[in-house]
Amino acid sequence: NKLIINRYIMEKEIKYSTGQLWALTLLRVLIGWHFLYEGLIKFYTPGWTAKAYLQNTTGPFAPLFKSMTESETVLRCVDLMNEWGLILLGLGLFLGICSRYCKIFGIVLLLFYYLAYPPFASLGVNVHVEGSYWVVNKNLIEMAALFLLCWFPSSHITGLDYFVRRFRFKQEARRL
Repeated sequence: NKLIINRYIMEKEIKYSTGQLWALTLLRVLIGWHFLYEGLIKFYTPGWTAKAYLQNTTGPFAPLFKSMTESETVLRCVDLMNEWGLILLGLGLFLGICSRYCKIFGIVLLLFYYLAYPPFASLGVNVHVEGSYWVVNKNLIEMAALFLLCWFPSSHITGLDYFVRRFRFKQEARRL
């Protein structure tokens, strides 16, 4: 019963053309590489901390971000979550493993970055920053790309999620 339902679901999946599959996979891998690179740079930079970034935030959530620098414990947690969050999300997207969760958490992380320095004209500070073009900036574009990848997943075909999925399917088939 479950086996029949799972087999039906696996056979009824959206079929992508080769070009679509390449494009979706390339987009996922590139975003993964970007996250991984940013995380590794932070990890391997001696004394790196998000303190200055958080203290200089602008926008409606600036008080929240600035308050994170008042406690060394909270700041260290923020630093660790930043470093390891970027590394793990990057690896997940790059390799295509647990990619659904990586996409969702990637969107959340990018939303925090976006809210820390929102590119709104009324703030004036970020208006002329490279990659920040009034409301739209590179964080928003990358969030949109991850959202697109959530709607058109490919890692179950071209990533390690493919092997995880097949393993689970075989395990379930054995139980029945």
